[in-house]
Amino acid sequence: MTQERRLRIALIVVGVGLATGVYPLINLWQAGFRWQPAQPEYEQMIAVIMAVLGIFLIQASRDPFNHLSLIWFTVWSSLAHALVMAVHAVMDPNEWVHLVGDVPALMIVAAVLTMVTPRRLPPPTRASRSTRRDG
Repeated sequence: MTQERRLRIALIVVGVGLATGVYPLINLWQAGFRWQPAQPEYEQMIAVIMAVLGIFLIQASRDPFNHLSLIWFTVWSSLAHALVMAVHAVMDPNEWVHLVGDVPALMIVAAVLTMVTPRRLPPPTRASRSTRRDG
């Protein structure tokens, strides 16, 4: 399997997970994904931002090498979000369960995308060179 194919699959899986999974997880496993006191407005805002990001990742899967900045934004923003949540979870003993809920979920997203995303573009093939000159 090529690097591009692995990246496309990862983008689709992560994208679908973000687009459809965040809000249900908040409601299905409240201890691991709902911060107390419950704030429905906050949860809806986070869920919609994650859903939009997921949709854009799915779209990026069609041509991932032209969407590397979006992919790396997803990696670094997921790590930053997980770090902030981990700090808050450690500081508040009532929220420690997040260290096995949403914190690792975001770290897994970042790790998977990091493993399959190239640090730089692969060298162009003959077909892509002729397309670039013609287009």
